Amino acid sequence: MNTILKWAGNKSAVMLELAKHLPHGSRLVEPFAGSCAVMMATDYPEYLIADVNPDLINLYQKIVANPYQFLDRAHYLFNTCNSEHGYYDSRDTFNHDKDSEWRAELFLFLNRHGYRGLCRYNQKGQFNVPYGNYKKPYFPEREILAFAEKAKRATFLCAGYQDTLKQLKAGDVVYCDPPYDDTFAGYHASGFNKTVQQRLASNLIAVSSQFPVIASNSDTPYIREIYQGFDVRGLITKRSIGVSAGESKQANELILSKRPSISFSARDYANGLDRSIVSRVVQ
Repeated sequence: MNTILKWAGNKSAVMLELAKHLPHGSRLVEPFAGSCAVMMATDYPEYLIADVNPDLINLYQKIVANPYQFLDRAHYLFNTCNSEHGYYDSRDTFNHDKDSEWRAELFLFLNRHGYRGLCRYNQKGQFNVPYGNYKKPYFPEREILAFAEKAKRATFLCAGYQDTLKQLKAGDVVYCDPPYDDTFAGYHASGFNKTVQQRLASNLIAVSSQFPVIASNSDTPYIREIYQGFDVRGLITKRSIGVSAGESKQANELILSKRPSISFSARDYANGLDRSIVSRVVQ
């Protein structure tokens, strides 16, 4: 199953390998929602899907609330605005009317019509991806309907990873797919530098004492250093963002995983012990 959005780092191509590292659990928690490829390719009873980008979460919430209304409006944009002028006019509306009731549909339109499906904002928080000049961008109707059905199991949260990790409860499995080290990280105005990579790793190390944690990232010396103690699996993937049209290049990535080193009884969890500990370690 393809995803609704074109997305840098989409995990669809590596799910066969990634799935081997995702243990059973009652809920999968993803602090970096991305394209929701992992949610769509797995079968957990519940999902907590979070992201700091409000446009991404708004899109998913809007589809869940009324998928057929969303489809009608998105079809209209795809059918009437597929030109350079239509793209930039839509982008201006998106950037200057933050309260537009069409914002979710505009986000999908910009994603599918913009250059290589990039999601990029400037320091003012304005979407600034140029026109992609595609003759007939793909309209993901089948993917939208499949997502709406699967998302009945999901809760969507606009929050950073620290606040998301505070929501962990017994039976959860954590999967993190943050912006990669030494790659483009301008998916939102706040960015994602090495300091944030270090802070994320420290938080994941802390919660791994109670919950299975799996993370993806670039295969760099820095990532291997800050995730010491994790099991490491290397893989080679294709990456096309940032290279000339028609070309692609390979990238070395890591799947990092760590299982709980201590366990708590059902009574401990019922008494809220896991929440109190998590609240302390993710500050």
